[in-house]
Amino acid sequence: MITIDGTLGEGGGQVLRSSLALAAITGQDVRLFNIRAGRNKGGLLRQHLTCVQAAAALCGAEVEGAGLRATEIVFRPGPIRAGAYHFSVGSAGSAALVLQTVLPILLFADDVSTVRIEGGTHAMWAPPWPFLEHSFVPALSRMGVDLDLRCEVPGFYPAGGGVLLATVAPGRPEPLELIHRGEVAVDAHAIVSALAPRIGWTELRTMRDALGLGRHDPPLEVERPVGPGNACWITASFDGGACVFSAFGRRGVRAQAVAREAVDAFQAWELANVPVCEHLADQLLLPIALAGSGRFRTTEPSLHTTTNAEVIAAFTGQRFTFSRGAAHDWEVALER
Repeated sequence: MITIDGTLGEGGGQVLRSSLALAAITGQDVRLFNIRAGRNKGGLLRQHLTCVQAAAALCGAEVEGAGLRATEIVFRPGPIRAGAYHFSVGSAGSAALVLQTVLPILLFADDVSTVRIEGGTHAMWAPPWPFLEHSFVPALSRMGVDLDLRCEVPGFYPAGGGVLLATVAPGRPEPLELIHRGEVAVDAHAIVSALAPRIGWTELRTMRDALGLGRHDPPLEVERPVGPGNACWITASFDGGACVFSAFGRRGVRAQAVAREAVDAFQAWELANVPVCEHLADQLLLPIALAGSGRFRTTEPSLHTTTNAEVIAAFTGQRFTFSRGAAHDWEVALER
């Protein structure tokens, strides 16, 4: 049995999610303790418990200790089974983080699977839908992953109520190399739900002016799902991929300031002249490990990313190297 200390690295939910996926894929039992010890509210919250339950459903795992605020579980996986699955976080907890857990597992099923996940789709501290749509899914497609992913309903904090629908065909990912970026095409978007549209228009004007997009107004999405919410994002497309830089409206923060958060993140990445942003770097490690080979250039890896690399090494023995290049870029590569 593999034992994983949840205080590893950044001490958050990534340790749990990657451990669950790798346990199911490799067929190894795992004991996790000190789960999310690096967070103010430690243990399993709703979205983390949903990840445990979802991973268990996919492989008929025996699970000990799982419950809200639990800090230790034992997960004993069985064979991975294709099927039609439905998971609900029951809050604004991230649907994308549940997807992050189940997607790698279903690549090793024996047939095509469908997954419906209910929860938040546009929120801080998790991959939002625009990132999944424009950056993550295209990167997986480049690796040969057959994934159809759709956002049926957007969901914002605190109401949640969003829906992601995924159809996943089995197949091991192929190696990936993302080293050069080339010319970048930029656009800006905003979404408002049950809020004044002027919030989104202000964000769009702020981003448009900062990016030099001209006088036309970029698209504004107006939704009315379960609850109020707002997000804006910049999509930077280039030959071979795209990166997305998001910011989220919250009480007490002006729309201009929210938009500047997205602009600042984009400009830092643009200055580094790399093809992979910080958040995509984190998401690529597990698919590359499953492929057995890959490398990419990115900004300075976050603690989230290096922690994920440590979890992968614990289950597979595969190790990533992190090599600094110029002032703002790094190369991440799977050792051979």
